[in-house]
This record gives sequence, structure tokens and C-alpha cells, in this order.
Amino acid sequence: MFASSTATNGSANGKAMGRSIARTQLPELTDEMLGRAVFKKAGRPRSPNPKQLISLRLPPEVIARWRATGPGWQTRMAKRLEDVPPPQTSDKF
Repeated sequence: MFASSTATNGSANGKAMGRSIARTQLPELTDEMLGRAVFKKAGRPRSPNPKQLISLRLPPEVIARWRATGPGWQTRMAKRLEDVPPPQTSDKF
């Protein structure tokens, strides 16, 4: 019904895979030890000017033309939009 420890991790004495120190042999963490710990943030650094996610509906032909330009097409599209001045608005709405 249940697999034995030798079938799951290949060890006859129940040790974790490749680990030779039992949890009972590890020292207890103290506040002093945690105070000396250095924690590194993982991942990409935060951008000072993060991009915003929007939803924009475009005709399939437009997307196909941009995709055909190869990898990085979204970045090139965003750059093109940055370079175009915004349209003049009227107060007739």
C-alpha cells in the first residue's frame, strides 16, 4: 500500500536524499543569529518608472505586422507610441 523509504529515496536508513545531517543535529536559531543574517532580495531590481499594464484592442492585421518584425516587437511598438505626439482633443465631448 505505501512505498518504503528505500523505494522513495534510495536509502536504507531513512536519510533524506543526499543529506547526512539529521534535523536533530542542527543548532537552534537564536535572535542573535538571525540578527547577523544577510537577506538578499531575489529577482530584478525595482524600476523607478515601472510600466503599466493596459488592455488595448487592435486589428489582427496590425498585430501580425508588428509580430513579423521579430522578437522585441512590443518594445518597438511602445517606443513608436512614445515618439508620437498625442492627438489634439476638442472640448465637444
